[in-house]
Amino acid sequence: MPVYEYTALDKAGKSLNGIIDADSAVAARQKLRGSDIFPVEVKETVSKPKDVSTGSYTVSTLFTRVKGGELSVTTRQLSILLGAGVTLVAALEALISQVTNPALKRIMAQIKESVNEGNSLAESLSQHPKVFSQIYINMVRAGEASGSLDLVLDRLAEYSEQQEALKGRFKAAMAYPIFMFFVGGIILFLLLAFVVPNITKIFTDMNQTLPLPTIVLISISNFLKSFWWLVLSILVVAMILFRQFKKTPKGNHIWDEFKIRIPLLGMINIKMAMARFGRTLGSLLQSGVPLISALQIVRNIVNNALIGEVIDKAVEDIQAGMSLANPLSQNRWFPPIAVQMISVGEQSGELEKMLDKIGDIYEKEVETQIMALTSILEPMMILLMAVVVGFIVFSILLPIFEMSSMVG
Repeated sequence: MPVYEYTALDKAGKSLNGIIDADSAVAARQKLRGSDIFPVEVKETVSKPKDVSTGSYTVSTLFTRVKGGELSVTTRQLSILLGAGVTLVAALEALISQVTNPALKRIMAQIKESVNEGNSLAESLSQHPKVFSQIYINMVRAGEASGSLDLVLDRLAEYSEQQEALKGRFKAAMAYPIFMFFVGGIILFLLLAFVVPNITKIFTDMNQTLPLPTIVLISISNFLKSFWWLVLSILVVAMILFRQFKKTPKGNHIWDEFKIRIPLLGMINIKMAMARFGRTLGSLLQSGVPLISALQIVRNIVNNALIGEVIDKAVEDIQAGMSLANPLSQNRWFPPIAVQMISVGEQSGELEKMLDKIGDIYEKEVETQIMALTSILEPMMILLMAVVVGFIVFSILLPIFEMSSMVG
């Protein structure tokens, strides 16, 4: 059954926008009139949301993308409705009326229609891969197979909320240093390119021998004043080339290796990968996903090619009859504590609980280290700005002092 978007008026003349399913546009209008809503415009949506699911965004969807927080709330509400005994189609119908994001509302309507046609919820979700991740789809599939869909959805909502919270803490901690870096860089650029040349012009007009710091400052400022467009062009081109390089397998591998080898940030990136590994693998196993399938999903969640290669090797070894801890212990990127906890979990039969604890431990460590890093970065950036500004002031005042001493 097609899905239609409509613009209508209620009895009070208030404008309404929404989605309705019907056999035809005429049936959709009749259905709206039966609800005392007077349609102004009714148009059919595409059967597959290419603007959202395939990444081909239109102008309207660029500002109506589905956020992780919205998806978590919707998932939890669906879990509650199913747990209360509401049928899946009725639960989806109830959610459609509550969702405010137009993109998510459209997707939920198409999912409901797909389920109504006899498809499973997992199959319906898989038609929207840009909104529903592989872990989401596979956990739902496992929940449907085991008859515990409401519990799996609740676990999914909790998992999504934890991941969003971790991302939020990371962004909040890094926001100030990044802001300071860009604002400070722009101020220094404007100072050197447009303010300093007007001041140093006095010295060049006097045809006096200038100190080396002043000569260096004048050379830098003259270059930036004349070729600022070239500097900006080089930066833009470098960013574009870097992004293209990262998309290649070799470039992605080199970048991921750099991320985990760089001092300070490398350890944070490893611990973030361990937090994702433990949290995601634990959630998948608790939902009934087989270990091999769960590891293949987690391989893409850790967001690092080197650690992904370790997981690939672990999958091969498990298929050969080995335990999970054994191949992980042979690689330097998996911390010994994480490997030991996995080994204990396998021996005690509580691997899922141990993986959850690994996620908890490394999420807390990441948060602590990020806070410590930002506390170091802030004074370092202030000190760097002070040094640069001090050099500019010193280079301007030095010839003035020399001239005043000559006059004296």
